[in-house]
Amino acid sequence: MASLSQWVQGARPKTLPAALAPVAAGTGAAVWQLEGTTDGADWTVVVPRALLALAVSFALQIGVNYANDYSDGIRGTDDDRVGPFRLTGSGAARPATVKRAAVGSLALGGLCGLVLIAVAQIWWTLVVGAAAIAAAWFYTGGKKPYGYLGLGELFVFVFFGLVAVNGTAYAITGTASWVAVLASVAIGLLAVALMLTNNLRDIPTDALAGKRTLAVRLGERGTRALYTACVLAPFVLLVPVMIVHWPAALVLLALPLALGPVRAVRGGAAGRDLIPVLGATGRLELVLSLLLLSGLLL
Repeated sequence: MASLSQWVQGARPKTLPAALAPVAAGTGAAVWQLEGTTDGADWTVVVPRALLALAVSFALQIGVNYANDYSDGIRGTDDDRVGPFRLTGSGAARPATVKRAAVGSLALGGLCGLVLIAVAQIWWTLVVGAAAIAAAWFYTGGKKPYGYLGLGELFVFVFFGLVAVNGTAYAITGTASWVAVLASVAIGLLAVALMLTNNLRDIPTDALAGKRTLAVRLGERGTRALYTACVLAPFVLLVPVMIVHWPAALVLLALPLALGPVRAVRGGAAGRDLIPVLGATGRLELVLSLLLLSGLLL
């Protein structure tokens, strides 16, 4: 039986900033929008809905991590890894147990999502929530997982960027805003960078296993260039927000955190040398989102 420590490792804690970041950015955009109205922000509404959105995001992130662990493990993709620990591939946990953990996490995310939808009275978003859960499972699950077709980054951009940020903001305000849209693109690109780090590291083993990720398709040179663009573009995208609301310029304090991982990736880091880059990319996404939240609250 896998230990508690191994289950925590299997949940891939270094990817969890990708779950917190969109909720932080979406909450900031929502508060900025509400403060521009006559009534201002009602914190008895903002805080509970933001916490529910955070619960949904964390549960889905952990669920997709366990689902990926299970699916890649039974396919043999993780038999020869250089990346972080895997429960199924290492044999530490039975595949069926990891599968139950994945389904349980996704179900918890779905339940929290239902509560949020009921509280916010936005029943039409049930379709979006169902699509998010399906995307989490079929990333590497099913007969034709889209992660094996090079579409993983696209779905991460959509669901952990556009949907998560705008969904959080909409659940709080009931309306859309251009600030939330720009923030969602910025956060989505950083989530893509996080996935690109993993897939860049795994190019040799994924290619052998027939997993045609975007990194495998682009090759090392193209993947490194795309990673750089995804890490630096968010700062440019948020310039209009800074112009309209100058405290949002706090996000520029995160720029130094982008230089280290970009330098490592551009410098040819590979294999285990990319594991610290994964952590650094996650920290960048988290810090940028929290700085954006702080700036929009001021």
